[in-house]
Amino acid sequence: MKVASFSTDPQIQKRRWWILIAVCLFTFMSTLDGSIVNIALPVMSKAMAIPMNQAEWVVSIYLIIICALLLLFGKLGDAHGKIRVFKIGAALFTIGSLLSGFNSGLGMLLAARSIQAVGAAMTMSANNGIITEVFPFKERGRALGMIGSFVALGSIAGPGIGGLILAHFSWGYIFWINVPIGILGMILGQVILPKDITMSHLPIDKPGASLFALMMVSLFAGVFIGQEIGFTKPIILGCFAIALIATLIFVRIELHHDNPILALKLFKNARFSISILCAFLIFVANFFFNVISPFYLENARGLAANYAGYALMAFPIVQVIVAPIAGAVSDKLGPEGLTFIGLVLISISQVGYIFANLTTPLWVFMFFIGLVGFGNGVFQAPNNAIVMGSVEVKDLGVAGGMNALARELGMIFGISVATTVLYSAMSQSAGYKVTSYLPAHPEIFIDGMRVAFIVSLVICLIATVITGIRLFNRRRPA
Repeated sequence: MKVASFSTDPQIQKRRWWILIAVCLFTFMSTLDGSIVNIALPVMSKAMAIPMNQAEWVVSIYLIIICALLLLFGKLGDAHGKIRVFKIGAALFTIGSLLSGFNSGLGMLLAARSIQAVGAAMTMSANNGIITEVFPFKERGRALGMIGSFVALGSIAGPGIGGLILAHFSWGYIFWINVPIGILGMILGQVILPKDITMSHLPIDKPGASLFALMMVSLFAGVFIGQEIGFTKPIILGCFAIALIATLIFVRIELHHDNPILALKLFKNARFSISILCAFLIFVANFFFNVISPFYLENARGLAANYAGYALMAFPIVQVIVAPIAGAVSDKLGPEGLTFIGLVLISISQVGYIFANLTTPLWVFMFFIGLVGFGNGVFQAPNNAIVMGSVEVKDLGVAGGMNALARELGMIFGISVATTVLYSAMSQSAGYKVTSYLPAHPEIFIDGMRVAFIVSLVICLIATVITGIRLFNRRRPA
């Protein structure tokens, strides 16, 4: 087993910031493609002559495959080299992006999106591990902050960027925009990425990997299909039953495996466990905003799609500016206090959303959009540093995969729970079942939005309290 470190190699240290740029390019693109497609679904549905519920699988299949494969590729990176996994993933993602842009029918598009998702899972699972190995401890927070910035930019900027592309080009360009960036990133990676030196060559836990994939696919297939046909149908209950059985068998296998795909022992570390949980909760809350805010700006307030996109860009732009600064501060002062401050700011932003209505000045709403971006920027980089700094070098790939998995699970749960809460609250307000925005009754949407953001606030407060207790316990001996 090789245990050398990139952080002690002077040649690698000279180009460490170029390595960060190459990693950030694919981090941005892979997260962007989880959200950019949403705004194009009506156009794609019409162009391919398919119903909207079938078009939504273009988004769903991407997220499901990433969740199913993240841990496997994290383990493969630990065993056979994170940079090798990252390079292969970058190539697959670029090829998948090229194929996804052609209008060759839904089946071909879903196949291309699957290739794209495999590549995204490979790059996502390796990025934090590569950066943690390359950067010395004193600069690690700043570097992970940059990764966090591009994650935020990709996951939140999708609707804005997608709207701008669709205003001038066909829907295929929301995928093709990745191709020149991907080729540039691959060339840059080939030139500046070093050869892997930290590899374990341990056997992969194939039963665990298979059960985890089955668990993710059956669970989220049940969630997404259940939203369309109802959660009491036998096929949906069957999906959930398979997910539950697979989970029980998976946990049993992992607890007794010498080299498990999911290192459950890592959760004995309270710093690691709390940081992973809080990352999940905050991405759930972020996707409440991602789902609901376009309805509020475009439907309830009547903004054109491009202007709504500009307003929503306040979130990622502020986070991109703040995250590296927060990372640098965490390198000097420690990350725990910053994570708590970030969560407090995010919670305050949810209060602002709760009180938004049809007459709220748009600059006030945009202030809270910027505030949630500021809070995420302060929280994400130090939280990533805690996650990656809590494990041994041999587990960096798995830890990075679990960090990315928490993010992707948060996105899926956020989308699912936000829509369920929103339409349930709207139905309660209207007195009948509501499954879409009601143009004649914007006040019903405002009622639903208020309830949804109350739920989002509760989620943020849970993360804030957990982090606050950790901070208090850490400082108490002093």
